[in-house]
Amino acid sequence: MAESGLAMWPSLLLLLLLPGPPPVAGLEDAAFPHLGESLQPLPRACPLRCSCPRVDTVDCDGLDLRVFPDNITRAAQHLSLQNNQLQELPYNELSRLSGLRTLNLHNNLISSEGLPDEAFESLTQLQHLCVAHNKVRVPPQQPAEQRWPAPRRLPRLRGHRHPQPLQQPAQLPAAQPAALTRAAPPAGSPANNLISKVPRGALSRQTQLRELYLQHNQLTDSGLDATTFSKLHSLEYLDLSHNQLTTVPAGLPRTLAILHLGRNRIRQVEAARLHGARGLRYLLLQHNQLGSSGLPAGALRPLRGLHTLHLYGNGLDRVPPALPRRLRALVLPHNHVAALGARDLVATPGLTELNLAYNRLASARVHHRAFRRLRALRSLDLAGNQLTRLPMGLPTGLRTLQLQRNQLRMLEPEPLAGLDQLRELSLAHNRLRVGDIGPGTWHELQALQMLDLSHNELSFVPPDLPEALEELHLEGNRIGHVGPEAFLSTPRLRALFLRANRLHMTSIAAEAFLGLPNLRVVDTAGNPEQVLIRLPPTTPRGPRAGGP
Repeated sequence: MAESGLAMWPSLLLLLLLPGPPPVAGLEDAAFPHLGESLQPLPRACPLRCSCPRVDTVDCDGLDLRVFPDNITRAAQHLSLQNNQLQELPYNELSRLSGLRTLNLHNNLISSEGLPDEAFESLTQLQHLCVAHNKVRVPPQQPAEQRWPAPRRLPRLRGHRHPQPLQQPAQLPAAQPAALTRAAPPAGSPANNLISKVPRGALSRQTQLRELYLQHNQLTDSGLDATTFSKLHSLEYLDLSHNQLTTVPAGLPRTLAILHLGRNRIRQVEAARLHGARGLRYLLLQHNQLGSSGLPAGALRPLRGLHTLHLYGNGLDRVPPALPRRLRALVLPHNHVAALGARDLVATPGLTELNLAYNRLASARVHHRAFRRLRALRSLDLAGNQLTRLPMGLPTGLRTLQLQRNQLRMLEPEPLAGLDQLRELSLAHNRLRVGDIGPGTWHELQALQMLDLSHNELSFVPPDLPEALEELHLEGNRIGHVGPEAFLSTPRLRALFLRANRLHMTSIAAEAFLGLPNLRVVDTAGNPEQVLIRLPPTTPRGPRAGGP
């Protein structure tokens, strides 16, 4: 999860729950701000076969160039040479382009020998540099303070080919301008180098760097030291995911807002390693090796402003103790949590999202007061556990409740009492029968719009469903008949899913859809026969019926 002028970070974190490293909002516009504009051609020289949509932009992407193009205007600020076959960068050509702010060399054949020591010396304005997917293996002989980081993201222009990773372990190359603010490879591809070490002092001049991406490398604890990041006084985003780290790096800067350490080999988090990063908002530790003692009490105490903690796919057997009080999102699926005690969550009363899906929670070991302090909670995910009944004491402010893939055998009104703001409830893939749903179960769910009862053992549509319901999932049950009064209590129904039941051609009563003016979808695919759907003549627009 990262979860800012930090208003941008929550939307950034959502993208963090997708595969691969999270994108950085607005980077394309920052790196190549003018490529999408439609302008009249300007009367100026442009390198052969290249495109120059503006006086400050030169696009030579995907032309199979073997030689650095000449005739590049001195006014160029944005130069893309990605997806070519360049083997070297001539110093005399680069030295003319002192105004460059963006240089994209992604996916070429440039070797360490093809990067002269002084290659970037004159590019004092350079802010965005990409050399991912080349053949740089060892740094040129340059003072350590001029070394530069492995980049991650620049926009894809045209002619993109699948990049090839380096074949040998590498260090960070040298001579990157101090003005650099973002170091990243192209959109949609990881860094995919084999960097195992950041030399001491390599980043000491990058005081304006705000985003640093070193994911998908071979960094170990010995490849970083306490000074590696200490001079990055503007750094806000650091991605070290998909490496071989066993501890949190030391010397993290105070400005850091997002730290991505997913898919490493971290076994324990020490508070001392986080003291410098007191401004951290999002800490991503998914797919590490955190066991029962991986997050001891107080380990995260320095992070008083932490917003989101991602712990997906570790070996934790309980909710970590003494979490930061201001934590808003705790993402803990696919661990070994088997119990929730009365005090396990009292330290985080401000939680709005709690995800405990696919753990080992059993109803007998979820205390009836486990959620009592979580008055701000809006989303609770308990899917994929071993619950046989609904938990008691659920926060009344819940909007979303996920309980699919448990072992629920009964629904009673009491656990759902007071949930008058609940909008989505998923009970799919359980063992519910209509007779197991107690009278009045749905009574207080006045705001419920989506109810998923798919893949249970229902033999007909449950009665007295919530009046606000708009989307009802009943697929994968044992329903063989839909009577005329099945939907009298749900006049706002828009979508009904009845696929893969036991319906035949005349199983749905002709009057079943009377009084449903908003109904747009009736899905009956996957039943023994194609189902005949009769709509009242007053329905403004008929629904779509699924085939057999």
